[in-house]
Amino acid sequence: MAPRVLSIAGSDSCGGAGIQADLKTLASLGCHGMTAITAVTAQNTQGVIRVMPVAPDMVRAQAEAVLSDIGVDAVKIGMLATPENAEVVGALLASLDGVPSVLDPVMAAQSGDGLNASSTAEALVRYVMPEVALMTPNIPEAERLTGLSVTSLNGMEEAARRLVSMGCANVLLKGGHFAGDACPDLLLEGSTGQVTRFTAPRIDTRNNHGTGCTLASALAAFLARGYSFPEAASKAKAYITGALKGAVSQRLGQGHGPLEHFHGLRN
Repeated sequence: MAPRVLSIAGSDSCGGAGIQADLKTLASLGCHGMTAITAVTAQNTQGVIRVMPVAPDMVRAQAEAVLSDIGVDAVKIGMLATPENAEVVGALLASLDGVPSVLDPVMAAQSGDGLNASSTAEALVRYVMPEVALMTPNIPEAERLTGLSVTSLNGMEEAARRLVSMGCANVLLKGGHFAGDACPDLLLEGSTGQVTRFTAPRIDTRNNHGTGCTLASALAAFLARGYSFPEAASKAKAYITGALKGAVSQRLGQGHGPLEHFHGLRN
């Protein structure tokens, strides 16, 4: 049976991020993807036009419907849109004993458009962070959550340790916002303090819409298969590097296009 992964996130009408990116990633990695949609967005490669949150009781109903029937091996959490949805998702995760979960704390689209209000970010910290196995912020998200300025590799480790002290079990801090030819990531395992660093060459492409969603989904897929956090992070890093490389020659839209989620199959 294929590993079962539930994505709790927003819908992206242009198909590059959110639920759509999650399902593509999970399918390409041999998992059965399920969804609980937290918001419907009107967006394209150039930006977010409108966001309509889904009511918390409907978010809960979607998740409970699939969990009570199909079950789950891992959970990926993306944009939650409202503090009420964050509270619902935190309670849901608390009931899933032993199921690994990955939180991508989405706060802005690739275009820079905000997707989560400050009250929702506060609710993430209060309700969701303590319940997830792994959190995957990028540099701006880590700065917003911790109040630190992250400008170096040492600063990445300091921010990761601050997030663990705030209640997150494990942190994969993404360094793609740094300048340079490489994209460094840092995994901090909270229980041991072990730090593992990953790096990959920077791919020169405008088609990077949905990179955070895709990485978090790939991590959930590999955790669902039983890999350790360092193994899952290494494999997810390789997957997203391939997806960026595969998207270099694509021409979809006039802004930031999507990744090539099925690069492994097409190659």
